[in-house]
Amino acid sequence: MTSSRDAILGRIRKSLNASDTDAPRRAAVHHRLTDTPRNIVPARGQLPHAERVELFVRKAREVFASVSRLDSHDDVPTAVAEYLRERNLPQSIRRGNDPRLASLPWERQAQLAITVGRSDGKDLAGLSHADAGVAETGTVVLTSGADNPTTLNFLPDHHIVVVDASTVAGDYETVWANLRQRFGAGTMPRTVNLVTGPSRSADIEETLLLGAHGPRSLHLLVVG
Repeated sequence: MTSSRDAILGRIRKSLNASDTDAPRRAAVHHRLTDTPRNIVPARGQLPHAERVELFVRKAREVFASVSRLDSHDDVPTAVAEYLRERNLPQSIRRGNDPRLASLPWERQAQLAITVGRSDGKDLAGLSHADAGVAETGTVVLTSGADNPTTLNFLPDHHIVVVDASTVAGDYETVWANLRQRFGAGTMPRTVNLVTGPSRSADIEETLLLGAHGPRSLHLLVVG
């Protein structure tokens, strides 16, 4: 018996003059998946490393993210505690199992309560470690998994993200190439989130509202 799905797909194939065994279309899909051709790369992010990181910071601030520059990963716990204190938030943060975060000297901030794992929506602040930054747009790249649960990207009101300056790329094409090389074919994470500034919308009367669909505050700790 033909299902509704089969019927719909059949009508689409008929309108495209294609068939189930359309070799050229299958070849095009195979080429796209295996050869991963690069799109046009804007020149804006093609800069020396120091200038590229400065562009990343500037672009992030332009889209309402706040940014702190840190010399060392050991400075992260202090920076997290200061962020919470300056905004009159409880000294409490939830993070994932990322070993880069787990190995930090959290004992230096004895008043800071740290919980680990996915957010259930009751956390005011979450901490993630980015895989990369994109200089041309000030975007942070976050991959899903136990190390950095996707719930931390969307549920807490305040999202703090650690970004290694060494991972800031000029463009998206470089980031995708690095992710494919890191994870390998067939083992990419379920989700790759590209986060550019805090959640915002101006759908209602063209009035900008932060936190419309996720965190209303994005704070980046750029290390190095």
